[in-house]
Amino acid sequence: MESLAPSARFDGNVVDMQHLVLNRLREENAKLRDAYASIVATARDNRAAQLQVHAAVLQILSAGSFENLIHTVTADLPLVLDVDTVTICLEAGDATIPRAYAAGLRSLPEGAVEGYLGAGRDIALASDITGERKIFGAATGLVRSQALARLDIGPQAPKGLLAIGSRNLDAFHQGQGTELIGFLSQAVEVTIRQWLSQPR
Repeated sequence: MESLAPSARFDGNVVDMQHLVLNRLREENAKLRDAYASIVATARDNRAAQLQVHAAVLQILSAGSFENLIHTVTADLPLVLDVDTVTICLEAGDATIPRAYAAGLRSLPEGAVEGYLGAGRDIALASDITGERKIFGAATGLVRSQALARLDIGPQAPKGLLAIGSRNLDAFHQGQGTELIGFLSQAVEVTIRQWLSQPR
């Protein structure tokens, strides 16, 4: 009883508990309404993201050539996913990226993938950042949040990253679910592996 703030209604020494309880119930009801609205909004956002990733994977699977696959991932996916840039980064060292792929393929030094993701991690999300030119190239100035996912193309292929960048500060952030990004990166790596005839 001491934890309850008494109501302003008194009748001599008697506190009007009915009024007090009613106010408490109204406050709890308002909190529940807010929580419900937040859950519904989150569910809608998750559903929209799921539909975007499904559409992206279908486009990846529909690529008619390796060149078309690279174009689909790096030119079409930003529109499908509503982000600013998508690149594929490979630990190619000083190897020259063919001109036809220069806009979407980025060359990284050996060990860079582990450096960006962290040891033992397959996905890294970051918000409120400045994009890195080694990853995003000409689109670097737009990137304020990013999702980086490991690409394990095969034992004879260089390690890689699927890099997604957005100008939205909170498009990607720590604590966010990574299942859809993981699914998307696996679709990319499996399709690249098939076009390059790489073993698993």
